Amino acid sequence: MLAAGCGPAGGPGSGAPAGSSPPARGAASPSGGGTASPTPSGPPAKGSVTVSGEVAKGLESPWGVAALPDGDLLVASRDKGTISRVGTKTGKVTEIGKVSGVAPGGEGGLLGLAVSPSYASDRLVYVYFTTESDNRIARLRYDEQRQPGQQLGAPDTVFRGIPKGLVHNGGRIAFGPDKMLYAGTGETGETGLAQDKKSLGGKILRMTPDGQPVHGNPEADSVVYSSGHRNVQGLAWDKDKRLWASEFGQDTWDELNLIEPGGNYGWPEAEGKAGKPGFIDPVAQWKTDDASPSGIAYAQGSIWMAGLKGARLWRIPLEGTKPLAEPEAFLQGTYGRLRTVVALGGDKLLLVTSETDGRGTSEPGDDRILSLTVR
Repeated sequence: MLAAGCGPAGGPGSGAPAGSSPPARGAASPSGGGTASPTPSGPPAKGSVTVSGEVAKGLESPWGVAALPDGDLLVASRDKGTISRVGTKTGKVTEIGKVSGVAPGGEGGLLGLAVSPSYASDRLVYVYFTTESDNRIARLRYDEQRQPGQQLGAPDTVFRGIPKGLVHNGGRIAFGPDKMLYAGTGETGETGLAQDKKSLGGKILRMTPDGQPVHGNPEADSVVYSSGHRNVQGLAWDKDKRLWASEFGQDTWDELNLIEPGGNYGWPEAEGKAGKPGFIDPVAQWKTDDASPSGIAYAQGSIWMAGLKGARLWRIPLEGTKPLAEPEAFLQGTYGRLRTVVALGGDKLLLVTSETDGRGTSEPGDDRILSLTVR
């Protein structure tokens, strides 16, 4: 696709050839800026984003995204309960099957997706979804030899009993560098669940691919890895295999957290950088109108964080465990609500919009997957 340059908080460059990327969704206001020389131990203090094209369009309520070994994508539709394959070279979107048992409603439905670390041999796709009674994680075999629409096997539930609600269902899942499965959950609007040691709500979970507690978890025979979360929406690991997570605040502060095993992140006793004993403060925080963070990814020494209400992509350059500069906003208001970020390696990212989830303003072609080059 033809390239379209993009500076901080902006859309396609004004001099780009026609058709290089989808039209901007309203005026973009400046924030951040330019590029700078790298610091000795980290990325540039100032970054850049180039929107290099549109991978796919016409997606309905996309949420989880997982890359297949050949580079194609699997995309979950939250409200339809279906998984589609997106050809990254052709833009073709093919529904491969529906996940039985999904009960969409409010913020619930078919949420996170992850591909098995042993996908080449087991062909398993993991899903996090809402049922009539709970949120759960299941795996399905993907058989590409069957007819489209019939290529998913029956869900094999590996973990169940995560609280569900109309809001705050969490939903992001990912396999870590240790090949264990991590899941972010929400407290379903019942704030006390985040501090309730008997509840799986408001937690980050770590389990084997079979859904069992991992040796070395903070508590024996428990999948709970961290607690005190309001609604975890993004999971990503940096180059040193540290786990980062984004989560919604209530009325004041959204958060980016560096996750420590057994750490308590304070909700509902603390929101944002409260400095309260016994709780871990976020590494970075935002006013809720500026972020409402969803998916995150790590690339080029920075965390890249999608904003829903904020309708922008945030860059948080890191020097070890701390930001080396203030977060920068890109694409502000250009493509609407942003749901998921996928790192493809090097300086390449994919960005998924979220205008068809009932809270956006859908336009022809929504929702989209955009390809980005970042620094």
